[in-house]
This record gives sequence, C-alpha cells and structure tokens, in this order.
Amino acid sequence: MRAVCVIGLGLIGGSVLRAAVRSGRRGWAATASEEDAAAARAAGYEVLPSTEEALDRAAAADALVVIATPLPAVGAVLRQVNRHAPTAWLTDVVSVQEPVLESVRESAPAARYAGGHPMAGTDRSGWDAGSAELFEGALWAVTIDGGTGLDAWREAAALALDCGALVVPASPAEHDAAVARISHLPHVLAAVLASVGGDGGPLAVSLAAGSFRDGTRVSSTDPDLVRAMTEGNRAALLDALDDALGRLGAARGSLASTGSLNSTLRSGHLARAGFEARGEHEPVRETVPLDAGHALRRLREIGEGGGRVVSLRGDTAVVELPPAPDDSSPEE
Repeated sequence: MRAVCVIGLGLIGGSVLRAAVRSGRRGWAATASEEDAAAARAAGYEVLPSTEEALDRAAAADALVVIATPLPAVGAVLRQVNRHAPTAWLTDVVSVQEPVLESVRESAPAARYAGGHPMAGTDRSGWDAGSAELFEGALWAVTIDGGTGLDAWREAAALALDCGALVVPASPAEHDAAVARISHLPHVLAAVLASVGGDGGPLAVSLAAGSFRDGTRVSSTDPDLVRAMTEGNRAALLDALDDALGRLGAARGSLASTGSLNSTLRSGHLARAGFEARGEHEPVRETVPLDAGHALRRLREIGEGGGRVVSLRGDTAVVELPPAPDDSSPEE
C-alpha cells in the first residue's frame, strides 16, 4: 500500500491520516497549527516539523501527497510540492475543485494529480474533531478532467476506498456546480436563517426548537472556513443563489397574492422524499475495465449519473448504478 503524506491536520486532514494509517498505510503529516501537531503527536501519529521535510520524505518514498488545507493556502503548498516533490502522486480534500486544478496546473504541473473531496464532516474543526471513522460509508468525489491520468485517479480513488468511502467520479466543473447546491448554498441559507431567527428577539429564540436547530446547524462552523469554500466557488454558488432567490420570490408572490404556499412546499416535499428514497432499491452492479482507453470517460459518466465506485479489483472498478426507473405502472 502506498504511503500517505498529509499536509494539514484539521477535521478532514486529521481524519484522512487516521483512516489511512488504520487501513495499513504508512503515514505522516505536517501542519501550520502547533496545536493540531501537538494533539496528533500525543495520539501517536508522526508529524514532521515542516511541510518541506514532509514533502522531502514523500518524494523519497514515492508517497501520495494529500493537501488538506483551506483553499487560500493551497497555492503556497503546491509551490512547496513543486520544489520538494515535483512529480509526486497528488490529491486533495478541498471542497472546491476547479480552483485547485488551476493552481496545480500553474504551480505543480509535473505532479501526478487527481482531485478529491470527501462529502463528510461536522460543524467542528481541528484535529480533535476528526476520527478514523469519519468517512465510513460517505461519498468521496475523485475528479477527472482532460489531463487526469488513469494511474493518478486510481491512487486517489484507492485512498478514498481505504478510508471507508465510496468514490464518485466527476469533472471538477460538475462537482463544483453540484456542491454549490447541496453544500455551499445550505451554509449561506443557514446563516441567513440564524440571523433572521436571532433578530426575532428573546421570545423567538426561547421558542426555537427542532426545525430551527436543524436548519441552522452548519452555521456553527468556523466562518473563515465557510468563507474559503463558498467564496472559492463563487460562480457556481451565484447560480444556486439565483435559483433559490427565484423560488423564494415566487413563494412570497404566491403568499401575498393568493395566500398559498402550496407549490413551494409540495416541490420541496417531493425533492426531500426523492433524497430519502435513494436507498430503498438495490443498485445495479457492474464492472468497468480500467485498461481501456475510454475508462475515465465511462467512470465520469457513471458518477455524473448518480453512480459510485465501491471497489478496485486489479484492472477493473466495481461500480453501483442507480436502479432503472420503474416502468411497470399502468398507463393512464
């Protein structure tokens, strides 16, 4: 198993190091946070004194380097990669993928890179918030663009699988558009909802219960971390915000004119029901040969169609596809 060098030991990076080592990989790390470094060392993990030393070891061991810093720090880390491990196997766990890909092309062009983003986390941050079990059963996007090599993609996907996740292949652009709607927009809406509730005064706050708690949970996340991921995905998030504002405007217009929110509430109810029903039917399994020239294109199609990779076996990927729509209902 390939060794892993993790740069950054917050919630996600710290969990990657724990999970990778638990899977049997050799692993070490570096972090700018003295607090996280001390906590990781106390837990028995190897944290080198500097990023440069960690990357020198990665180059010597032909290790997989995992960038687990906030987006604003990625460029500086990549410049260090280019100096100390220019041809390293390289992936990341950053929540926005197109800006990372652009930085890799600019600052570490010889690295063997495939981007990654695990869809797991909490509203807490730092080493102490992480765990080796964080990714169990979670989805982990591993991106594919025109320059992605099959070997690089396999290395990043193998790490995700070893950490207990299921792999969703997708292009960086499609990934960023998707997470704008299901991750970044919820952070913005949670912040707005928390502010509106707080402005309701002591009575509103005293009456707040489950719906307010659940709707505002992610607003407890460190605002600087949220800013890094949302502002880093500006274009896609603007599209999602425009969609949300249009729906809110339609809801307001309907409520003001007819007194009804029927269309808005039923649309949301159906969308949520579809989300909850995903696991009700057995997925369809198939294998994808990884020695064919079109393998990455096929994997990307599978991911963007709602499928995922569940294992890598030799020169094949075992994938699960959503079940085909049920066409057995009688025609009206």
